[in-house]
Amino acid sequence: MLAQLFLAFLKIGAFTFGGGYAMIPLIQREVVENKKWLSDKDISDIIAIAETTPGPIAINAATFVGYKTKGVKGALAATIGVVLPSFLIIVLVATLLKDYMHYEIVEDAFWGVRIAVIVLMAKAFISMLKQCPKNVVSYGIAIVALVLVGIFNISALWIILGAALIGIIYHQLKVGAKK
Repeated sequence: MLAQLFLAFLKIGAFTFGGGYAMIPLIQREVVENKKWLSDKDISDIIAIAETTPGPIAINAATFVGYKTKGVKGALAATIGVVLPSFLIIVLVATLLKDYMHYEIVEDAFWGVRIAVIVLMAKAFISMLKQCPKNVVSYGIAIVALVLVGIFNISALWIILGAALIGIIYHQLKVGAKK
């Protein structure tokens, strides 16, 4: 199982370009659909936790998936697996591209990659949106968060903490209403 975790995240790390958000759909597909280690709800929870903890989301998500499936050893296997390809590729690209970044074809290639990353991020967004509760409070949090981040440039940390607080208050009100 440790080798499977390492190889699954090595594959995710090797074939995902554009950062952690671009990895989310691949993590979901590999961990939920292909390996059936976790459920969609587990992945949504892991992504939420990975987003609220310091560090890159892909590494945090890999660490949480590894931990949830095989404890500390699983966390290490998944984390090393997801980081290793990026580390090796960055060393290689930095070595090779330092002399070629000024060429227009290289700039255009990176432009194309950025476009593809936007699509992957949109897919991750849609996948996570499907897992979210559909109620006035959820939509309100989303709209307020979008305005605060997009217009007022408020730190994502404050948005996440505020949303968590609203979620706790909402839960307490629901529990109180049932009594």
